[in-house]
Amino acid sequence: MATITEHFFDSKEQMTQALAASLVERLTSALTERQRASLMVSGGSSPAPAYKYLSGLDIAWDKVDVAMVDERWVDADHDKSNESFIINTLLQDKAASANFITMKNSAETAEAGVEQCEQMYAQIQRPFDVTILGMGPDGHTASLFPHAQGLETGLSSQQLVCAINAIESEVTGAITERMTLTLHAIAQSRVVKLLISGEEKLAVYKEAKAGGDVQAMPLRAVLQHPELELEVYWAP
Repeated sequence: MATITEHFFDSKEQMTQALAASLVERLTSALTERQRASLMVSGGSSPAPAYKYLSGLDIAWDKVDVAMVDERWVDADHDKSNESFIINTLLQDKAASANFITMKNSAETAEAGVEQCEQMYAQIQRPFDVTILGMGPDGHTASLFPHAQGLETGLSSQQLVCAINAIESEVTGAITERMTLTLHAIAQSRVVKLLISGEEKLAVYKEAKAGGDVQAMPLRAVLQHPELELEVYWAP
């Protein structure tokens, strides 16, 4: 099992404050010890307030590498692009000077873009200082979706990234072609922060934590990884 620390809050505001404070501490501490820091970010509503708060802080952002945990295979100006979300929330104000590594490239498909994306991500200092994950009601995390094409590679490969083609559902939406960090890459993090909100997702998290088939609920692979330092943040 991963080393899991759970932080449960009474409100999303409290969770945002705690998450932001922890990210500031992690990044500033990293920059006192090393020349660069790395922050792997996810999309979604949960981290957005913390990203916006961070963007205005006096961190040495020009020494911080920011990269996506996963991305839909769409252009950056697409309304479903995680890159667009990160640019509009985190990479503003003082944080605009951070070094952003995009996951999407000019390849026609995610599969065709893996090699170039792998080369870009290999340049980021490891272990990553912080990796932020979300979780879906289907038990996916990053773009490691249940029974997806490419999931086995995502769970077992020694690569940093892999292409995923998810089974279309209410959770995935129409855009099923993704690029994602592999489990191997996620585990190369000093700390992984899993953000969960609401009772429904809390129940899914507890189900995943109890063990079972990782193909059916890929979050289990993260929770079961013996080398992973995981902090869970939950708010109603």
